[in-house]
Amino acid sequence: MRHGTRLGIDPGDARIGVARSDPSGFLATPVETVRRGGGDLRRLGAILKEVSEDSEVIEVVVGLPRSLKGGEGPAAVKVREFAASLARRVAPVPVRLVDERLTTVSAEAMLRDRGRKGSNRRAVVDQAAAVVILQHALDTERATGTAPGEIVEEQA
Repeated sequence: MRHGTRLGIDPGDARIGVARSDPSGFLATPVETVRRGGGDLRRLGAILKEVSEDSEVIEVVVGLPRSLKGGEGPAAVKVREFAASLARRVAPVPVRLVDERLTTVSAEAMLRDRGRKGSNRRAVVDQAAAVVILQHALDTERATGTAPGEIVEEQA
């Protein structure tokens, strides 16, 4: 298992959930929800810089929405474009896309089970989804010995 902190990103149309791992790559925890729109990439770059002050960030993991059958639709195209822009912003830190099927559903269920209700739950569901995405990536790497997902190439 590679040593170093990872950031997990759940990009939505309105908000972007952000999570981070501990330096050993064992546990994902929530960080922040960033409002989508002007300045969102700048804020994500600032979060990466803040986290890097106490631990080396070795990669950013972005959830890629796929259909249950594994196909990619318009939402996946938007996330791929977002991930390419993010890769330019955070270079030389690599950005990876990982399958995020059902992560928001899992995050909603987890928060509901813990007693979070209504708008209180909606306020943190994006962070919880980012945690689920990142934790799955960490668990996959630990189980297989290889980094999960696919590397995003910077596009000009």
